[in-house]
Amino acid sequence: MPTVSAHVAAALADHIDHVFGVMGNGNAYFLDALERSTEVGFTAVRHEAGGVVAADAHHRAGGGLAAATATYGAGFTNTLTALAEAVQAHVPLVLVVGDEPTSGRRPWGVDQIALASAVGARTSTVGRTDAAATAVIAIEHALTYRVPTVLAIPYDVASLEAGPVPDAPAPRLPGPLAPAGPFAARAIRDAAAALAAASRPLLIAGRGAWLADAGDALGAVADATGALTASTALGRGIFPRPEFDLGVTGGFGAEAAMDLVAQADVAVVFGASLNPFTMRFGALFAPGTHVVQVDLAATASHPHVGAYIRADAGLVARAIADELTAIGAAPSGWRERVDAASARSYDAGDDVAPDGRLDPRSAARRIGELLPEDRVVVSDGGHFIGWANMYWPVASPDRMVMIGTAFQSIGLGFPSVAGAARARPDATIVLTTGDGGGLMALADLESAVRVAGGRGLAVVWNDAAYGAEVNLYGLKGLAEEPMLIPEVDFAAVARGFGAEGVVVRTLADLDRLAEWARMPAYGRPFLLLDLRVSGRVIAPYQHEIIRVNS
Repeated sequence: MPTVSAHVAAALADHIDHVFGVMGNGNAYFLDALERSTEVGFTAVRHEAGGVVAADAHHRAGGGLAAATATYGAGFTNTLTALAEAVQAHVPLVLVVGDEPTSGRRPWGVDQIALASAVGARTSTVGRTDAAATAVIAIEHALTYRVPTVLAIPYDVASLEAGPVPDAPAPRLPGPLAPAGPFAARAIRDAAAALAAASRPLLIAGRGAWLADAGDALGAVADATGALTASTALGRGIFPRPEFDLGVTGGFGAEAAMDLVAQADVAVVFGASLNPFTMRFGALFAPGTHVVQVDLAATASHPHVGAYIRADAGLVARAIADELTAIGAAPSGWRERVDAASARSYDAGDDVAPDGRLDPRSAARRIGELLPEDRVVVSDGGHFIGWANMYWPVASPDRMVMIGTAFQSIGLGFPSVAGAARARPDATIVLTTGDGGGLMALADLESAVRVAGGRGLAVVWNDAAYGAEVNLYGLKGLAEEPMLIPEVDFAAVARGFGAEGVVVRTLADLDRLAEWARMPAYGRPFLLLDLRVSGRVIAPYQHEIIRVNS
């Protein structure tokens, strides 16, 4: 007779194709049911946080509902940082966990509902007679609000017989938020009129525009107005005309490109939250720029926004494009007068920095030249995030997966590889991580090597320090000893996990990457490049943070 856990597994199986996690007492029956009675795949990781991270990366790289699992107690508390990141990043995810028995908490138990709530995740607890329906409620909540939901199975309920698996109702999900009413209609007409009258129009798109499938409509708006385009770090590649694109806005942007952004007289921003990093801490636009924001938040998210339209970015972009056609708008000609390709280029750097260690700019540039074009880049958090964002372009927003930046965390890199590899089985998965975050996540280097195999490449920016802290607080005169890390031989560690490890001290050492990239994926090893880089070369976005904090 099917158990409560089997009912949960069956309800989830209608909406997911993969689960990531670690098995323990609290989720053993769920995983047994998943393996025996569904077609859903399961990938084991080596740390519970890694299960949530891998599921998060699987969603960001491939879409759909993310799913992870962990046991109760210590297994659940291990997921909290990764769960908080997924909440901050608006990732629809169901985390199936064990929980205390219905008889009450045991000495090793904790209030899991309170802990989940503290990081912004709601908990649904299944019972013997409502397991499938409760699972559907959790799925519906995760997809409707784009937020992680915890689905808890009490320990003494998990293996109870629950009768035949019922036909679970489909979740009721809302459609895209349409711009409804006369105020929205007027706001769209005003935005179109402003763009049509602009001498230097600019369009910026974020991840919300990608999720709204707004690319073609945004291209139509750009063509109709002659606008230059740019994107946030999570929206890159969305515009269809790269010859007129300035690349990434904010601290990851090239200085010449950001100078052009500052020249815009009208800027319309689609599906981007305009966080401090995108806005260069308020310095992205020049005073007098008319900024229009289109997003799903209740109100505008930055004081420099002059007009706000709350609606789906794709629907608004199409409406603006139609309005531009109706009023007979003519292109401004601005984008033809500038050289966007030159403006978005970055400093090539030197072969080595003044301290004799590798210059991260030249290393990033050379790696970018050698990487396979089919790449999906997954990024941990830390000072080094600037290098991949600046020098490794990707084809679309779902090919740059940055897990940790929403919650300002490090140590989530290696398990991201496993999730992205499952989502994109034909792509090369490239991890960029620091030595500090790499050490935190080291258990899941094994997961990355096992799951990605020859499609996987890890780049470790090894400066023997927590670089962001040195840059921010070392410069203020604080004691640097707690910010330093004894130089770790990541190449040797990688070999212990069955990968190939290469220590990179000069650009010539990257020749091995060139050879690896030419090999067929099925015949090559997972490759880890241990880059011994200088900590004295500070990424431009960090200079902005230093300025603000000073």
